[in-house]
Amino acid sequence: MLTAHDGAQLRYARWGPPARGRKGTVCLFGGRAEFIEKYFETVSDLRQRGFAVATMDWRGQGGSSRPLRNKHKGHVEDFAQYDADLALFMSEIVLPDCPPPYFALAHSMGGNILIRAACMRDCWFDRMVLTAPMIALGPGTPSLGLIDMLAQLAVFFGLGDLYVPGGKNEASGLEPFEGNLLTSDRRRYELNRLILEAAPGLGLGSPTIGWVRAAAASMKMINAFGFPPRVHVPMLMLAAGQDRVVSNRGIEELAMQLKAGSRITVDGARHELLQEQDRFREQVWSSFDAFVPGSG
Repeated sequence: MLTAHDGAQLRYARWGPPARGRKGTVCLFGGRAEFIEKYFETVSDLRQRGFAVATMDWRGQGGSSRPLRNKHKGHVEDFAQYDADLALFMSEIVLPDCPPPYFALAHSMGGNILIRAACMRDCWFDRMVLTAPMIALGPGTPSLGLIDMLAQLAVFFGLGDLYVPGGKNEASGLEPFEGNLLTSDRRRYELNRLILEAAPGLGLGSPTIGWVRAAAASMKMINAFGFPPRVHVPMLMLAAGQDRVVSNRGIEELAMQLKAGSRITVDGARHELLQEQDRFREQVWSSFDAFVPGSG
């Protein structure tokens, strides 16, 4: 465990490169409600490409400590807390013990946090690959401005620790496969369910109003005029063609504004590209290999 500046315990894991080569380190970051074990297949894929891998559970989820008495609630006060945790993870775990150069592979909420980091003058990563990054919410959701206004109002009246309307303790990913928005691959979906059933402490329920306010503020920042020119890390964003969780239009619009950004859409895939069917994952990895030096 890594102890954050406010005492939060952050779970991390790292794997050295295979004996046949040292191509650097890929730092792997999941999305909301995810956990390290969910990405063991991805870790194996990266190590087969010759990379060392380092990963962590974001605060408030997986095996990291939870801030509220109800451990099922997905909560954070501000995405700046994630920023600080990322900086600590890099300075204490990755830079001292993992071989350079450093690349980032991040999903959904993790992609949002990495975009924030890409504005830093001394960002650690040479390149970033983001799968379905959370730049804006998916179709059918209210406007970001309305969500932000309502969430801010609720937090002002002391309701930030409450679930969003309709929120529940049941862990994300335990729902039946039929109708899920995450992946069309039954085998991988059921495997992740088995992990949660065997280790229920890794699961996380719905987000709180406070988390939604923090997420909305972060998305507004990324979409603000003047933000994209500050991003200087070369970035490949992979959109899932059938995504109903995050906005593909948001991904497209940001990619067009970046100095060194590109976007590829994996047609037919759902939100969790790295948990999808092999035919979709193969497109992800071929794009990764073409973008990251030394891969493939």
